[in-house]
Amino acid sequence: MPLGPLKTRLGLRRAFAAARGSAVWAILFVCLLALNLGQLASLVVLPFSRKAFRRFNRWAANTWWGACVLTARHLNGTRFVVTGDDLPHGENAIVVANHQQMPDITTIMDLALVKGRLGDLKWFVKDALKWAPGIGWGMRFLSCPFVKRNWTADRASVEHTFHALVAERQPMWLVIFAEGTRLTPAKLLRSRAYALREGLYAAEHVLLPRTKGFAAAVGVLRDHVSAVYDLTIGYVEGVPTLGQYITGAVRRVHLHARRFAIDTLPREEDALALWLRQRFEEKDRLLATYYASGSFVTE
Repeated sequence: MPLGPLKTRLGLRRAFAAARGSAVWAILFVCLLALNLGQLASLVVLPFSRKAFRRFNRWAANTWWGACVLTARHLNGTRFVVTGDDLPHGENAIVVANHQQMPDITTIMDLALVKGRLGDLKWFVKDALKWAPGIGWGMRFLSCPFVKRNWTADRASVEHTFHALVAERQPMWLVIFAEGTRLTPAKLLRSRAYALREGLYAAEHVLLPRTKGFAAAVGVLRDHVSAVYDLTIGYVEGVPTLGQYITGAVRRVHLHARRFAIDTLPREEDALALWLRQRFEEKDRLLATYYASGSFVTE
């Protein structure tokens, strides 16, 4: 079963940390709204120089996300323990990760900063978020694919976004939470029941992945990216909420990385679906090892 929620104790030190963290992150959000205004102003240069438009918005993303990462490291004291393959610096890639809570996003952002791809992150985002001030507005200027979780309705717009990014030779990490939603006990039970009915692997720590978006991404981006990164995220003591994360309750996060060269992936959609399901089977076993030993790496 999935790891339970993180429990925090009340106390004077905890209250001080929460107040300090809340104040700092409130300031960061105001700064994000100011960057949104700058992004809006960058539309003026778009008809004259798409390259300059992209460069400014990459800088905006790198600046604000970088501030978030450094705040987590130095103010909150969050430590990220990375194991597995040593990912190359500055490589274009499709990133597939398990999804438990919002801090999964900041964990990937920390790795992206180390590997020179923070400002180049592209996320599959829920369509409703494009109307949200701050992050939602910002990601519209980064050409993130917004989806309604209906592949028939989403496919044309998603593939159009991918083709545009390829045509402009945009550097990127395209991040896909292939489970389609955050993990909860109820969702896991439904996922397991479906997997058993269909004769598929019934995982205990991850949901059955949705494969169509991943297959489309590989199909369009195959000549633009060099690899697929398979990331598995594990928390200590419990899965934190975003509120717990930004107020300093998360002391350590583990992340295990595997790199698969894009040329080693199959080309057919059904074969890509099978490939992705196999990666999630491996994630499930990795998480079982992690919960038993406290590490993704065994001697």
